[in-house]
Amino acid sequence: QVQLVESGGGLVQPGGSLRLSCAASGSIFSSNAMGWYRQAPGKERELVADITRGGSTNYAASVKGRFTISRENAKNTVFLQMDSLKPEDTAVYYCHLFILASSRHYWGVGTQVTVSS
Repeated sequence: QVQLVESGGGLVQPGGSLRLSCAASGSIFSSNAMGWYRQAPGKERELVADITRGGSTNYAASVKGRFTISRENAKNTVFLQMDSLKPEDTAVYYCHLFILASSRHYWGVGTQVTVSS
């Protein structure tokens, strides 16, 4: 089985920064993309950013220019550097992994990010 362990969430002031990390472990044979989703109260879960094993990235329009996703393939770890944070970024952020060999999706338990003065 696969486990995703997230870290880095917390409380930050508007304009501040946070860096989220997610390490995947378990029976991982191959992967397609890893990414970050978020869900604010009363809203649907949305894609924030994802990254392929080769390093191609995709960002939600609302975070382009402010967030940067990266990964370390050898460690099956994905990062999300969040700069210029806004109150609208407040949400639970979830790590996501797709394992190609088994066509299975895995999710972290989520980490709270709160942007407030």
